[in-house]
Amino acid sequence: MGRNCEPQGRGNRHGMARRELMTIGLASLATACVPRSGMESPYSSGAARPLLRVPRLACDSHIHILEPRFPATPGWKGEPVGDASVAAYRQFQARIGTERVVVVTPSTYGTDNSATLDALDQFGEKARGVIVVDCDAPPADIASMRGRRVRGIRVNFVSPQPWGRSDERRLVATAQIAADLGWHIQIYAKAEQIAAMEPVIAKLPVATVIDHLGSVDPAGGAGSPGHAAILRLLASGKTWMKLSGAYISSKAGPPYGDLQAIAGSYVAAAPERMLWGSDWPHRGQSRRLPDDAALLDLLMQWAPDRETRRRILVDNPAELYGFG
Repeated sequence: MGRNCEPQGRGNRHGMARRELMTIGLASLATACVPRSGMESPYSSGAARPLLRVPRLACDSHIHILEPRFPATPGWKGEPVGDASVAAYRQFQARIGTERVVVVTPSTYGTDNSATLDALDQFGEKARGVIVVDCDAPPADIASMRGRRVRGIRVNFVSPQPWGRSDERRLVATAQIAADLGWHIQIYAKAEQIAAMEPVIAKLPVATVIDHLGSVDPAGGAGSPGHAAILRLLASGKTWMKLSGAYISSKAGPPYGDLQAIAGSYVAAAPERMLWGSDWPHRGQSRRLPDDAALLDLLMQWAPDRETRRRILVDNPAELYGFG
């Protein structure tokens, strides 16, 4: 059968045994205890392989593809497009060990999903897509995008959008488009925004995926209004969570220990609706790119049970995104 989802347990230059390795912090493990040669990958710091050996068909449920041949949306003022291509991501995949991937249209492209659709064509059956649309003027060919493995629509309440600020009306209207297509809605919002929209999100006619740990500020701690709202939404049975973007919410930085209680509470509440994503190529982080091996290894803390990690990496994305 497939590989076990467990620490790899290889030796290291200090001669430490596997049992001893597991007693020290993940940050030290990621930087000192894993062979490094030949594993550099674009848009990621470090060169070590993850300690966590992912199971077969593991899915990275949140990445972006950007290439110069697909220019940014007019007026874009963020980071330039760069060259986070399918070929570059495959180098990254070789390092962390995942096989499946979900490509999400970034704000850089506004409602132009050309780069995402092109990436899905290149990746083939092991990829799924989440696009961005203007609910007031959805693309005429949107229904045909299912054949190119699109399965969701993202509504962004944080980054600039072509229409300006997203609001509840747009969320509801976009959710109806997704419902008509048999897709889900993905929401990127701050925790306080999620709390304010909780009644609306709870009534959406589709499954809802929350990005990046719900962007809960760890300074408020577990139990803050935003965190409590997210837990209630998870309890509803229709809400999913992406265990991604630790560097977005963390105030402490690597190894992101200030997010342990928050992430752990999500896993405990709904292990069957947790997803993991790298957020490669880490837009907005060009001066402080995270170590993706360490980001993946966070799952050993957030979901200590091996079977739960398998659900997060394989079974849950297979169910939500329809991997065969």
